[in-house]
Formats: sequence, structure tokens, C-alpha cells
Amino acid sequence: MKTTNQAPAAAVPLSDYLCFAVYSANLAFGKAYKPILEELGLTYPQYIAIIALWEEDNQTVSGLGAKLFLESNTLTPMLKKLEAMGYLERQRDPGDERQVRISLTKSGRRLREKALKMNPVETGLASDEFAKIQTAVVTLRNNLIKSVQNGE
Repeated sequence: MKTTNQAPAAAVPLSDYLCFAVYSANLAFGKAYKPILEELGLTYPQYIAIIALWEEDNQTVSGLGAKLFLESNTLTPMLKKLEAMGYLERQRDPGDERQVRISLTKSGRRLREKALKMNPVETGLASDEFAKIQTAVVTLRNNLIKSVQNGE
């Protein structure tokens, strides 16, 4: 076993880790959205799924899962809860019975009107800062996904 006389590298403080900055920002988003989510009666993942359906209704479960970066074992129970709440319907695709399509109900579409009337979450960022950070976070996410895929 080889030994060295070098002192161990100085410990990096938690606050200097990018992964911690992203993690703690996500927690802060959850707290900021809490009043809106409570008013809507949704969890944060349910809210994101509903937003994706407002953007594109009548999509497949697999397509929605890809958009949300969720596996079907996480997405399906959430969709079943949203269906039980009356916000969406799940039906087999008549053109391909292997696919399940998700569509918003009237209640699911009305939820958008209610959400739009609520106060938005304030980030405190100017629009140009917001755009730069959003682009940087998306780039970071995509690079991490590529890194994981290349490592498999």
C-alpha cells in the first residue's frame, strides 16, 4: 500500500456544491408553491403533470413520462389519483391498444383558470436573469442525463 505525506485536501463546504444549490432551490420552490398547491388541492408533481396536459392534451402516458422525466411506476399512480379527483381520463388508444392516452376533463381545464387567477410565485429575478438561469438549468439537466447515459 502506497502512502503519501500530503495533508488531505481541505473539505469543500456544503454551500459550494452545485448539487446542494439545486437541491435546496428545489426545496425553496416547494415552499413557495405550497399555498398555491394547497388551494388547488394538488401535490407539486401533480401540478406539473396538469401543466403538461394544459400544454398538450390527449397525450400518451409514455409521452408524458418522457416530458416529466418520470418512470411509469411513479407516473401511473399519480395519474390514477388525478383521475379519481376528476381532473383527467385515461383511455386505451384505439389505434394502438398498448398505449394509454390521457385527456383533461372539464374540471381539469377549469383548474387552469383557477391557477391563472392565483398569485404567481415570485423569483425576484429580472426577465433576462430568469431566461439565463432557466437556460443554464436546462443545459445542466441535459448534460447530467447525457453523462448518466454515456456511463451505462
